[in-house]
Amino acid sequence: MSNLLSFGIPKGSLENATVELFRKAGWNITVSSRSYFPTIDDEEVNCKLIRPQEMGKYVERGTIDVGIAGRDWVRENDSDVVEVCEMVYSKVSRRPARWVLVVTQDSPVKGPEDLHGATISTELVGFTKRYFAERNIPVNVEFSWGATEAKVVDGLCDAIVEVTETGSTIRANGLRIVCDLMESVPVMIANRASWDDPWKREKIGTIATLLKSALAAEGMVGLKMNAPNDRVEAITRILPSLNNPTVAHLYNSDWVSVESILHEKEVRRIVPELLKLGAQGIIEYPLNKIL
Repeated sequence: MSNLLSFGIPKGSLENATVELFRKAGWNITVSSRSYFPTIDDEEVNCKLIRPQEMGKYVERGTIDVGIAGRDWVRENDSDVVEVCEMVYSKVSRRPARWVLVVTQDSPVKGPEDLHGATISTELVGFTKRYFAERNIPVNVEFSWGATEAKVVDGLCDAIVEVTETGSTIRANGLRIVCDLMESVPVMIANRASWDDPWKREKIGTIATLLKSALAAEGMVGLKMNAPNDRVEAITRILPSLNNPTVAHLYNSDWVSVESILHEKEVRRIVPELLKLGAQGIIEYPLNKIL
């Protein structure tokens, strides 16, 4: 094993969020519209743009050492890989993606067992076949190139397996969710041989730790202020923090400096209260990482 890590950047909906996440974690990735090989300012890492639907198979083969993809596509390919950690992007969605079994409102189907001999349309063919095979329910599963919901409405199939977050679009199209088959979030996955290599495992662990710290900082800010010493108790009581606020005495003064980390949405509510309690010089600053 060489001291060079090959990292798969998910092309598509997660691409920009992943590049931005790496930037906050300390790596600058440059993606060109004319190339599938982004550059990164780390001589120990090279990057490739890969569709999440194919990430699992390339990581399993060792074509790349590690990559980020939805857990659904890893399971679709039944990829034998190491799941390093979850990567829940708040800028994309905090909700997990749900793959659900869907029929028309007037369908008599109440559960998967009622689809004996039925035709099911989906993008998630491999997973769907295994799901029904494990339950000894014979079905015909067809790959859908898109407009999957329309197929069951038009009677081209008996049911579909489709991805959703809230189910609102499915209901809006006059369809009914029978049951959930799987929940999925983005995950970092590694090739097993690469994971067993000490250098690569340490490098993967470092990247995972810093990416997760950048994710933890999303939506969080630091708040710093000066306050009279006799107002500290009142201020710290209303001040959210990860643990407890930091309080430090100012030099040659009976004032203190108070510092805390809180969600950005809390700032607009809490700043007027802090001012009423005598806080001054309030500073809000962005965070890149929380470890």
